[in-house]
Amino acid sequence: MSVQVHHIRKTFGQYTALADVSLSVKSGQLTALLGPSGSGKTTLLRIIAGLEYADEGSGRIQFHGEDVTDVEAGQRKVGFVFQHYALFRHMTVFENIAFGLKVRRKNRPPQAEIADRVHKLLKLVQLDNLADRFPHQLSGGQRQRIALARALAVEPKVLLLDEPFGALDAKVRKELRRWLRKFHEEIHLTTLFVTHDQEEALEIADEVVIMNQAKIEQVGTPQEVYDRPATPFVYQFLGNVNVLKAAALAAGTAPPFPTGGLQSNGHIYVRPHDIEVVPHETGAPGIPAVLRYIHAAGPAARLTLEQVESRETVEAEISRVELERLGLKLNNLVLLRLRQSRSFAEDYAI
Repeated sequence: MSVQVHHIRKTFGQYTALADVSLSVKSGQLTALLGPSGSGKTTLLRIIAGLEYADEGSGRIQFHGEDVTDVEAGQRKVGFVFQHYALFRHMTVFENIAFGLKVRRKNRPPQAEIADRVHKLLKLVQLDNLADRFPHQLSGGQRQRIALARALAVEPKVLLLDEPFGALDAKVRKELRRWLRKFHEEIHLTTLFVTHDQEEALEIADEVVIMNQAKIEQVGTPQEVYDRPATPFVYQFLGNVNVLKAAALAAGTAPPFPTGGLQSNGHIYVRPHDIEVVPHETGAPGIPAVLRYIHAAGPAARLTLEQVESRETVEAEISRVELERLGLKLNNLVLLRLRQSRSFAEDYAI
């Protein structure tokens, strides 16, 4: 079931939550809506679900070409999973999952069919031995999987997840991320999930929609948005990046600038792992810098350096093996070489 969003605008008083947003999600795809708080991602998800409505006359929502803009949430056949589970505390796991089926006024399945569907879903989310438990007897990760099973019980056409792992600790989040990716490969249900966690989106999504200030900045596969950011915001939001003043760099120290030109007051964007650190040698190409700090706890060493000419701080990342080979010490003078960098022809505020 594909999802199309056409020119949606949503305001709350003087605040603009969505400004002419359009999006197309392919059938069976796992799509992440990624962005900082206030970027509009949850509002967009709720409008797709029918829990919110766009400003009058501002656009349309379609499911596989069928217009559902004015269709109520309960009739859109959408499964919605909230961040804080929203499970009924007085009901067992079985009763929570069966709830959406039992309250149907039309087309309510027989009891035996409901029971069969619930047990199949419990097996699908790998919790088939917990049917008689209550929510307070479950871990956070288990509760989130029960909430997902409940959303799937009504056989939705589209599954929507709003910060599904936001209330969980880091270790459980990672476990559930891997589980959700594998789970999606089994069911192939069109799924959109909201997150502000870049690692989460890049790890499990087929496509990432990056939002900022009520608009979509870029849409692409995880590799596309990380390797080829469309805007300075995307570059800085997806992982660590150095923003260097082009005028402060010596000629020949960086790769050629993109066609379109870089103004003298422009900036160069380079990720820490794309900076090569070499011993200083008079006359050799590179940006002279002084090593100020070494953080070597972990699989890679993070170096904080200060450019000699501009006094700007630069962060570089090298392997522990390379750090040992170079024999670097604090206050050493070194040269920095940019393996890969990016500039933007337009002048952006940093």
